[in-house]
Amino acid sequence: MVMAISDNIKSQAQTPQGFLAQWHEDVHCVFGRDPAAHSVWEILLTYSGVHAVLMHRISHRLWKANWKLSARILAATTRILTNVEIHPGATIGRRLFIDHALGVVIGETTEIGNDVTLYHGVTLGGTTWNKEKRHPTLGNNVLVGSGAKILGAITLGNNVRVGANSVVIKDVPPCCTVVGIPGRVIQSKGTQIQNRHGIDLDHHLIPDPVGKAIACLIERIDELEAKQTESPKVTVEEDCDHCEAENVCLPKKDSPVKLAARL
Repeated sequence: MVMAISDNIKSQAQTPQGFLAQWHEDVHCVFGRDPAAHSVWEILLTYSGVHAVLMHRISHRLWKANWKLSARILAATTRILTNVEIHPGATIGRRLFIDHALGVVIGETTEIGNDVTLYHGVTLGGTTWNKEKRHPTLGNNVLVGSGAKILGAITLGNNVRVGANSVVIKDVPPCCTVVGIPGRVIQSKGTQIQNRHGIDLDHHLIPDPVGKAIACLIERIDELEAKQTESPKVTVEEDCDHCEAENVCLPKKDSPVKLAARL
């Protein structure tokens, strides 16, 4: 699955598309994912996430043309202006939208598919110093909630949702939701995507497996306490010859220290 998605993203990135056509899609995709956007001029002048993506299109072309230093300088300048750090070597598909765009980091060997949405505080980071594929691969229509960290050369399939503040360190199959630290995969096959653009923005509608487990434990404790209350109590006066718990209910003998104190 890792190689298939990676090859698919690379083939999409190599599909001939004009530079201005890329920018046009990067700007107009905002209308389908942010109801606060009212006009193209508003997006061009005020959306730092869009600015970061538009500048990355230039720095990535410089990087591919072996103008490494120029690409890094442009990326560093973009980071200062937008608070978004995208390495010029990262491969990004069409119509990436970074909403609010504060503190987003995208590493060098990251591969992102089409129609991906990232919220503020997202990190697509690496886990090794070796010069190899060390950053994640995201499929199409992936949504990553605010503060989430996706670490290592792992793959998130198409239509995956990552809950806010989750830490994902393992591969995620398509059409699943990931929540928690470390991220737990919750199957959601058969869930129809409501958005007509094929992008599921309801990343807040996710189950809480930890909360569910705690609720089950509390319910089990209540049942055990109820059974303990209903069971007959053993008193000291009862015959404990055949009771295995006599060492619990019988009174303890006084220690030699207490006996000496009474004298």
